[in-house]
Amino acid sequence: MSQTTGTLLMVALTLILAALVLAMLWLPPLFIPGEVPAIFQITSVIHTSEQGVLNYDSRVVLLNTGTTNYPNKYLRAVFLKNGKQVNCRIQTLNGHDFISTAHIGVQTLGGTGCQGTFWEPGERIVLDFTDGTFHPGDFVSAEIYDIPTNLLISRHTYKA
Repeated sequence: MSQTTGTLLMVALTLILAALVLAMLWLPPLFIPGEVPAIFQITSVIHTSEQGVLNYDSRVVLLNTGTTNYPNKYLRAVFLKNGKQVNCRIQTLNGHDFISTAHIGVQTLGGTGCQGTFWEPGERIVLDFTDGTFHPGDFVSAEIYDIPTNLLISRHTYKA
């Protein structure tokens, strides 16, 4: 009796393992190691002034497309143009704290995502870069880092 039970258990275990292997081969991976999600996405790069004049105004609009509130005080941003880091320094995405930082290459920070304590889903942040930073056709990448851990939590690329 115990030999029959042992054989049945071995067959059942083999079938379960075979099903797991097949599932790993056929189902798409839920998480790919090394791939950074695009939680904060660039929705536009504005090249014209408020008067409609093309002056390469270089305003970048970021949208929180995730489902989590992020404390904007503990987020910093790095921007790339065509794969090369832009000469800018954005130490925080909190609008109030941004004022007192040495922000190089960025004139202002605005939008609902930087006004309060949290950058909530659906809220935007507008970064007004130095005019001429980005041109039509440039590939603009935004990398957002969590300051306490210095981990890259979001990366998104947009063709301007």
